[in-house]
Amino acid sequence: MNASLPDVPEVRVVGLPLLTSGFDLVERLDLAMHLKVHGPLEPMAGEPLARLAEQIALRGRGGAGFPFAQKLRAVADAAIRRGVRPVVVVNGSEDEPACRKDTVLINRAPHLILDGALLAAEAIGARTLVVGVTRDSTEASMRTALAERGLGNRRGSTLRARVQRNPVRMVTGESSALVRSADGGPPLPPGRKVRTSDSGVGGAPTLLSNAETFAQLAVAARAGAERYCRTGLRDEPGTVLLTLSGAVDRPMVVEVPTGVPLQYVLRLAGAPALPQGVLTGGYHGRWLDGMTAHDAVVSRASLDGCGGALGAGAILPIGEGTCPLGESLRVAHWLAAESTGQCGPCYLGLPAAARGLAEVLQGGGPTSLEALREVTRAVKRRGACKHPDGSAAFLESSISAFTDDLAAHVLGGGCGRPVEGVLPLQEDTPPAEAPSGRKLAVDWTLCQGHGLCADIVPELIQLGPDGFPSVAEASVPRYSEARATRAVRRCPALALRIEEAPRETSPSGTMLPTALPPGRGRRALGSGRQ
Repeated sequence: MNASLPDVPEVRVVGLPLLTSGFDLVERLDLAMHLKVHGPLEPMAGEPLARLAEQIALRGRGGAGFPFAQKLRAVADAAIRRGVRPVVVVNGSEDEPACRKDTVLINRAPHLILDGALLAAEAIGARTLVVGVTRDSTEASMRTALAERGLGNRRGSTLRARVQRNPVRMVTGESSALVRSADGGPPLPPGRKVRTSDSGVGGAPTLLSNAETFAQLAVAARAGAERYCRTGLRDEPGTVLLTLSGAVDRPMVVEVPTGVPLQYVLRLAGAPALPQGVLTGGYHGRWLDGMTAHDAVVSRASLDGCGGALGAGAILPIGEGTCPLGESLRVAHWLAAESTGQCGPCYLGLPAAARGLAEVLQGGGPTSLEALREVTRAVKRRGACKHPDGSAAFLESSISAFTDDLAAHVLGGGCGRPVEGVLPLQEDTPPAEAPSGRKLAVDWTLCQGHGLCADIVPELIQLGPDGFPSVAEASVPRYSEARATRAVRRCPALALRIEEAPRETSPSGTMLPTALPPGRGRRALGSGRQ
């Protein structure tokens, strides 16, 4: 069994709707209906907008929870200091299998998101807006919304707006990966730690936040801080969007004021009366046992205080009939497969951690448990992005939340319960770095070492010390197909070509190496390896 979520699941609301206003009238609020429901929005200057964000305690709703006002001021200050126009980026790359709140907003209320993004762009003087998406439905809805407003990527426009489509991968929602793809590179974290508020798209200061954050900003700008703060908790006012899945009768996205008991929201979705555990914050989040979840309320502070996490708003209960550690193992394998292979802690550490958890479940004893703990400690704070950290936190939470089950597996013959597969995964999604079945090949009889290919596809071709490519051929991942084609077309010496990757095998079934031509190419390859 593999539980899955549609792009747009059922949407419910507790109390009065804010973000979901109008959802009871139409499936998608076009611009005309959006204005009827929400009304016009007056522009605001930068500092008043930052003060508004402070007064409503607006934090990023993508998982990190960074204060929006602080980010807005940092971008504005950097733009003024450097004398350049900043960029605004909406992150709608909701790629975790258990999250759908931003996808619902983009599909059903895209203009509320654009309201907040355009409000911020006007406030800080941005002239470029990029909306990152990863699904067919979100791309179509956002392109339509931009067209309804007469916005496009035309040169000379007062504001250039475009949609950046990336593959559905866990790491494509990472801010640096989205910025890199918006600049024409692969949708992968670059590895260097640079704040987007200092240098983002095109090297310009970039205000990047997720879709719900901008929608919340638009709601607050219309209502004003005092009215907005009448909903929810005093220190965390407003509403949040949650995605409920796992062991529920009705997977849904629900808008709920902060301060509502978590158990009420779980019952709304048809979760067990006393779940065995509740995963909060999604697959980079943390588990709560059933009793702790019963006492929690929906807020960042409450969930953090009881050992959980609000994160990106994914809430997943599991019932008594499934093995909780077996469910966690399924997720651990998926998290390991989501690695982009760029750094050892992720590429090697996460598969090792998943294998370690499997050994624990197979009765490996205290030694295997300690080895698992060592691996999870080793991968933290050493990756090219936060994927290893989040995955390690999930694994650590799994073995600390279910101590009775852990003891049964470590010391005995297991808990005796099956793995029902109630946690949604995207097992059939091909990795972005998976080979496309094509290869980029260099014809050494023509190559003159111009180096343009290395500029266009640096992830495939690097230059050796002699200025010539250091590889004879390279498999082309899916994300690099367009740039590889461009490199072939722009090669002045016509020395590049794209071929279908052959699968030659020896009589014993092993792959045969590709022979290298003699001459300059062999010398370049040798020098490139030193």
